[in-house]
Amino acid sequence: MSNKHNQQVNPPPPMEELSPKKTSPNIPSTKKSMASAFSLVEPMEFLYIRIVKGKDPCELENDTDTFKTYVEVRIGNYRAITKPVEKTANPEWNQVFAFSKERIHTFFIEILMKKKDKEGEGVKGRLIFDVNEAPKRVPPDSPLAPQWYILEDLGGVCVKEELMVAVWMGTQADEAFTEAWNLDAAGVSYEDVVNTKAKVYMSPKLWYLRVNVIQAQNLEIANKNKKAEVFVKAVFGDAMARTKFSTSKNVLSPMWNEDLMFVAAEPFEHLLVLTVVTKVGNNEEVVGKCVIHLGKLERRLGSKPVDARWYSLERPGENCKIQLRASLDGGYHVLDETARHSSDTRPTVRQLWKQEIGVLELGILNATGLPQMKMRSGHQGRTDAY
Repeated sequence: MSNKHNQQVNPPPPMEELSPKKTSPNIPSTKKSMASAFSLVEPMEFLYIRIVKGKDPCELENDTDTFKTYVEVRIGNYRAITKPVEKTANPEWNQVFAFSKERIHTFFIEILMKKKDKEGEGVKGRLIFDVNEAPKRVPPDSPLAPQWYILEDLGGVCVKEELMVAVWMGTQADEAFTEAWNLDAAGVSYEDVVNTKAKVYMSPKLWYLRVNVIQAQNLEIANKNKKAEVFVKAVFGDAMARTKFSTSKNVLSPMWNEDLMFVAAEPFEHLLVLTVVTKVGNNEEVVGKCVIHLGKLERRLGSKPVDARWYSLERPGENCKIQLRASLDGGYHVLDETARHSSDTRPTVRQLWKQEIGVLELGILNATGLPQMKMRSGHQGRTDAY
């Protein structure tokens, strides 16, 4: 019997480029500071000013007067104004303004609390801060807590009003950056500044406008004997979207339960127009229409469900109506992409962030054994790998 079957066959030696190698990369430690996505980009410095709320104990002495209270921030040729709050002794704003540090050419921040009534506007008190004394904050440092400050009149005498404010210097990595109003000023020469009124250019706050079209009732269709297909068309500004045809057998009470998405920017100047349309063959007929002002819609930052509401359709003398769930969603980034296919699903609102479980560091060191690229002349060339 041959001994060939009893001989031990040794495996071939491994290729040198595929064999494991011991490496000792010099990777900097991140124990002292938590790494973030903003570590990869050049930091931009911003002056943040958060206007929280105010106190005015003498404001409600005359209950018959109607007035509005707001705060104005002035930094050189920059001007920012909070939303006005109706008659109250304890107005709340909780608004953040961000000023690019490289464009600030003054040493002082002037914050004015103002009142507007039927007789005009007036300054109730002001605060003065030094830009160079603003503390610096770099995440993950704790956010700067706002403090109460007693206001002074234009002559420097203390008044009874108070204002809760926080002022600090940070970068675009600050959590407040996503909610802050970013301001800019007109680029004018020094000679023209004295003759030019300060202008405010606010980056628009973008929201997703979500409209869930549920159903309609009591529709009046002219061609009842023919099979009509019913759909809803929504128009917002220059954008238009429509539902599919209703699958309900009852064309007088069709159902859709379909979402339509738009992007809306503050201030909400455009109207949302919904039109119920029937189609028979190539002919389309408008059954009813309703117009919705975005200021009346609920604004939500989380996944809280929105209550369904009935809206009357503009059909005089008839009881046509449509049921919707409409809301403005501001909890997530609004990107230059289709609303249904967003590449960035991380919420902008910090309360919605999931708790981190750790930091994963991955370093690409080198690569060996890559094939060389061929040149057009047939000669071998180097590999341009990335």
